[in-house]
Amino acid sequence: MKSSALKEDTPSCPLPDRPIPKFIIGVRIRGYDNTGHFDPGDLKLRVGQQVIVETLRGEKLGCIASNKITNYRKDKSETVLKVLRVATAGDLEAEEKKHAFEARAKQFCIEKIEELGLAMNLSRVIQYPELKKIVFYFTAEGRVDFRELVKHLAQNLKSKIELKQVGVRDEAKSITGLGMCGQTLCCSTFLNEFTPVTVRMAKDQGLALNPSKISGVCGRLMCCLQYEHGVYRQLIKNLPKLHSRVETPEGPGKVMKNEILQQNVVVRLDDESIMTYHNDDLKKPSKDSN
Repeated sequence: MKSSALKEDTPSCPLPDRPIPKFIIGVRIRGYDNTGHFDPGDLKLRVGQQVIVETLRGEKLGCIASNKITNYRKDKSETVLKVLRVATAGDLEAEEKKHAFEARAKQFCIEKIEELGLAMNLSRVIQYPELKKIVFYFTAEGRVDFRELVKHLAQNLKSKIELKQVGVRDEAKSITGLGMCGQTLCCSTFLNEFTPVTVRMAKDQGLALNPSKISGVCGRLMCCLQYEHGVYRQLIKNLPKLHSRVETPEGPGKVMKNEILQQNVVVRLDDESIMTYHNDDLKKPSKDSN
């Protein structure tokens, strides 16, 4: 799937005399959030290989992220751009020079941020040589007046300067990393959009509301809390509420815990013993029970 940035590099209508490719591959271009689809043509490529691809903003270096897959998309009106060639030593050298320039620009920007006392954290710097522009991505708690900073950057770097404030989730998506599950972050692999995640989702799943347990590396609630929320909502419909009174085969008691997936209920009986029952074994409380 392409990120919004990649869509800017992709024509909205087919190029003339360009057949629809039978196979496509995924290529990750630096500076873009997600993997884009490209036509490998007759090139024999492997995952991890550096290649040069075509975009509307010129040729770009990318890394092959997926093997050839059948071009299954129903919408054939969108043009699939091509992988032009395997990256040469010259291509890699040019990219290294670009990285070195970005590193110098980042260090200079950090120094100026400290000098000006701005409440912002610089995260990454991307140079777009074809646009003669440098984009500085940063995070901040609120709005930041960075007009003076832009003046210093433009004077020193001799380029168009753009500062973009991003959220902590967007930043985690760009930096990538591993979640507590041990897998690569969802936001940096397949999630294209962020949808609201609430504490209610954690409560409905019976999770302990410990921030360290339900927060992702970005410090916000984990996106994966939403994946199974609908299933949990369905499963808890027939379970008794916590601290409610229920009738068990051994007598009345109070609900202490629900094991949602197993559909088990932990009950403290009136004689203080604690028992676990399947929900089907519980009876409706009598009308005169408290």
